Amino acid sequence: MGNVESSSGYQKHLSRFLPDEQADINGVFVALSGAGEIVGGKVGKAFKTGVTLAALKAYVKEALPESMVVRLYNGMKSIQPTEKSPGSNGQVVKEQFVVFMSALFKGNAEEKRGIVMKMISSREGTVKGSQILEFAEDLVGSAVHVLSYRKKLKGWNLKNMQNSTAGIKALASQLISELKSADGKRRERDQALDAVCDESSIEDWVFRVPQVSAFLTVIVQQGLLVLHSLPDQDQDALRLLPECQGVKGSRFVSFLDIPSVTYINSHLPSELQHKWRLIFASRVHGESFTQLCGHIVNKGPCVLVLKDADGYVFGGFSSCSWAVKPQFQGDNGCFLFSVSPSLAVFTHTGYNDHYMYLNHGQHTMPNGLGMGGQHEYFGLWVDSNYGKGHSKAKPRCTTYNSPQLSAQENFTLDAIEVWAVGEPPESATGKGPKSILDVDPEAQALLEMVGKSRQSDGLRDPADDRDGN
Repeated sequence: MGNVESSSGYQKHLSRFLPDEQADINGVFVALSGAGEIVGGKVGKAFKTGVTLAALKAYVKEALPESMVVRLYNGMKSIQPTEKSPGSNGQVVKEQFVVFMSALFKGNAEEKRGIVMKMISSREGTVKGSQILEFAEDLVGSAVHVLSYRKKLKGWNLKNMQNSTAGIKALASQLISELKSADGKRRERDQALDAVCDESSIEDWVFRVPQVSAFLTVIVQQGLLVLHSLPDQDQDALRLLPECQGVKGSRFVSFLDIPSVTYINSHLPSELQHKWRLIFASRVHGESFTQLCGHIVNKGPCVLVLKDADGYVFGGFSSCSWAVKPQFQGDNGCFLFSVSPSLAVFTHTGYNDHYMYLNHGQHTMPNGLGMGGQHEYFGLWVDSNYGKGHSKAKPRCTTYNSPQLSAQENFTLDAIEVWAVGEPPESATGKGPKSILDVDPEAQALLEMVGKSRQSDGLRDPADDRDGN
């Protein structure tokens, strides 16, 4: 494994960026190197000084962990300049810096593989799965750190979430579960740590696991403050974390952490990834199945998260609004997921269309909320007799190919939270002054359950309804 060649030329890499982007990159290099002038987009005379590791650390300050700063520097050094710059003394020269930025922001997996390889290990040769896991943990942890440091958490308050330490390890383990060793085989989790990987393995990994590039982009952009203030650049990089709405006060503490939110969000349709809005939390709104129904019915696509009495956290994504009726609903955009003890997403198999189910008050059909499987044998089930549920999947749920998600097949429910994602449907925003049914979701849900419509809906004035939910 040698250094990354910049054979395509410095000018070609620079031309990938717009003029204002070039100026921004040049400005950061000048700040890092202490050079006295900017060579506005041209190769020009080689800089007499380059970037040292000490200078990079001093520039980044506390925005990134030191271990990640070293990895970034090794990545920059992996670029082989077309000709040695006089006086660089082994420092990172402008050509290396520009090609590094070009590969990470604009390049494909083939261009990134050598850089990522050097970020994993500065030594020549292959790398082991254990080294890649260490890199993945540093990658996720650094992204969480810099987003918090730069105040880019987009409304998420760490006081209202789980500590990210376990989530960082869980997401890193999930990321390397997609890794193939040098012989092209995928190893089980225990064996993956001993797997030997080469550059082809890393290229395949970066290509198939887009979160690796997404986290790298955020780390470089926010850590070095490069291309972070230009139109569209900031939003593109931060799309992995949605805006958080609906969390008020300190009573609510989510079962989720920043890594698990980014992971689940990455599996949502792109048009739903920009916003999460808390619409139900059992510890805030009450431990009642009727209250649950009242808060989630007709609210658009939702992420449902459960915690059982044994501490397992899991849930499902409903791709359309929940409705109370004795039939299966939804489409193949729905999925189930696990958060703890491990992160994983389970998508539809095509075996059946039993995506989502919500029913109450019937004597002939099951009453409760379910996703996947079949009646009395759901991949995820919350009984209308609130507090009980099951996850029956032996060996796997027929709809989602998911395993048993809860610690026990028949579990005791600890708590539930539900997030509406994307923009709310028009029927959920409502117009005009609130009806008594708007402020009493239990009454609304009871009408839904007995098949009665809301007669007052057509009598509203056209004024905007500022519903906090």
